[in-house]
Order: sequence, then C-alpha cells, then structure tokens
Amino acid sequence: MSQAEVADKIGVHQSLVSEYELGTVRVPATVLAAFAQILATSLDQLAGAKPAKENGVFKDRRFIRRLEKIEKLPKRAKQTLLKTIDTYLVGVEKR
Repeated sequence: MSQAEVADKIGVHQSLVSEYELGTVRVPATVLAAFAQILATSLDQLAGAKPAKENGVFKDRRFIRRLEKIEKLPKRAKQTLLKTIDTYLVGVEKR
C-alpha cells in the first residue's frame, strides 16, 4: 500500500504519512488506531510490543512493499533488476 493510499484511508495528507514513517512527527493515538485497522494488525504489533505476524515468508513490510512494486514492473525491467540484485548478493557473499 502506498503512502498516498494510506493517507487517503486515514484522512490525512500523504506528506504527513511520510513524516510519520520517517519518525519526524509523533503519531497521535487516534492515527495509530487507524493505521492498525487499515493494516489489519494490532496496536501492539504496530508499536513493536508483539512480534509481527508472519506474512507468508517476509515480516518486514518495507520489503514486502518493494516486492509488490517490483511485481508491477515490465518483464524486462524485472529481469534487469533481478540481475543487479544477484550480482550484489554474489559480492556480499564473497566478503
């Protein structure tokens, strides 16, 4: 879900959602409750007090969002990106 989609669902501007995500602005309790509701999670999980429910294989929502964006890319762009990732991973494994 994009920041714009989240903002629309909770009734705030996208830039405010960005500031919440970056931690530059405190999130009011009412907004936290709205986040939890649209993300289908609990406030405890949102605040990190409880471990996140596994979402298939990945727990990190930022990673999942990136994978969703990659999935929408044209085939050739996906292949190029995957080749870049593979090259990077090989380099990291050699360290």
